[in-house]
Amino acid sequence: MFFSRRDTRVLTSALAGLAALGLAATAEAKVEGDTIILGAAISLTGKYATNGIHAQNGYEFAVKKINDAGGVKVGGKSYKLKVQYYDDESTPARGAQLAERLINQDGVKFMLGPYSSGLTKAIAPVTEKYKIPMVEAEGASRSLFTQGYKYLFAVLSTSEQYLASSIELAAEVAKGQGKDPSDVKIAMAFENDPFSLDVRAGVVDDAKKYGMQIVVDDKLPRDLSDMTSTLTKVKALNPDLLVVSGHSKGAATAGRQIQELQIQTPMIAMTHCEAADVVGKFGAGATEGLLCPTQWAETLSYSDPLMGTAAEYDVAFKKAYPEYQTVPYQTAQATAAVMVWADAFERAGQFDTEALRDALAATDMKTFYGGIKFSEAGNNVAKPMVLRQIQDGEYRVVAPSKWASSELRYPRKPKY
Repeated sequence: MFFSRRDTRVLTSALAGLAALGLAATAEAKVEGDTIILGAAISLTGKYATNGIHAQNGYEFAVKKINDAGGVKVGGKSYKLKVQYYDDESTPARGAQLAERLINQDGVKFMLGPYSSGLTKAIAPVTEKYKIPMVEAEGASRSLFTQGYKYLFAVLSTSEQYLASSIELAAEVAKGQGKDPSDVKIAMAFENDPFSLDVRAGVVDDAKKYGMQIVVDDKLPRDLSDMTSTLTKVKALNPDLLVVSGHSKGAATAGRQIQELQIQTPMIAMTHCEAADVVGKFGAGATEGLLCPTQWAETLSYSDPLMGTAAEYDVAFKKAYPEYQTVPYQTAQATAAVMVWADAFERAGQFDTEALRDALAATDMKTFYGGIKFSEAGNNVAKPMVLRQIQDGEYRVVAPSKWASSELRYPRKPKY
């Protein structure tokens, strides 16, 4: 069939009109009536389920607080927030598939992140491809912020900072004992995933700075269920510091087997203590003196008008979720991610994703979780990490000294 130039113009115009209608339908899907829909693929089953549920609870707590306070005002109208979830089963490929589903089938244009750096690495290329802004709270790997992503924004501090503070602390202790920090011996055990390998890189960099000796450098088994091989070496070599990173499952395994093998290493630092509930699982005596890096603590002097102080957030969250004895930082930062979205909606005054991306990039907030300001790469540059020590069953900030609420107990004196 032959089309004249005029016919082609008419056909092109008609197709453009249909495309516009399709776009309009998509636009309606992201805001249902007076409700803004945020999307999240999150680990509700699989090896990251414990922290995935912590993150989901943090999201839901923020949504309720924001909605109860009148919602989000966009263009003179008030909207409520709602999160649409899918279970990514702790699998990166599934996470990427679900991100595609949220965007292409469900019409979601505003994303919250998954749990873990590995899942975030799988989903970020998807959101980037479709130019969908994502505010994430649980992917700390520094390699996420070297890819040139323009639609990825993270509220948390990057992973190389997690256990670096324990190296600084070990150096301080050595100097206080009249020793040279280069005499400090370190044992390491890390999960073979993007987050933990970045944590390891931070430890190695700081250990080199002081000339410390790394006497054990092990990878945890894939299922994170056994680290007796590493701990047997630790007993034989007697290091000054043991550092472990394997998310919640790795922390639970470490807590259990450190107790079973009665490891007496004077300083042990590991990620995800609170999320794994090591005190609840193994008791105050067995976990006494463990050092736990955290993105947030209820004793810090952070606050905002919605949540109040860090301590007030802690009380309110425990009231809403009484199963928690300690609020994991994963929960607090998930709450902060929803708050960042609410702030961006109000400043943008519209639902255009490019306008929202620009609003997110200009974020400069003070919250109960700490300052939030994004670098050009998308990571938060306004909040430090702190190090807590389990003392008599309580998590107390001991470093850096600027934020400390208690003095370090050294050496650790567990009661097995």
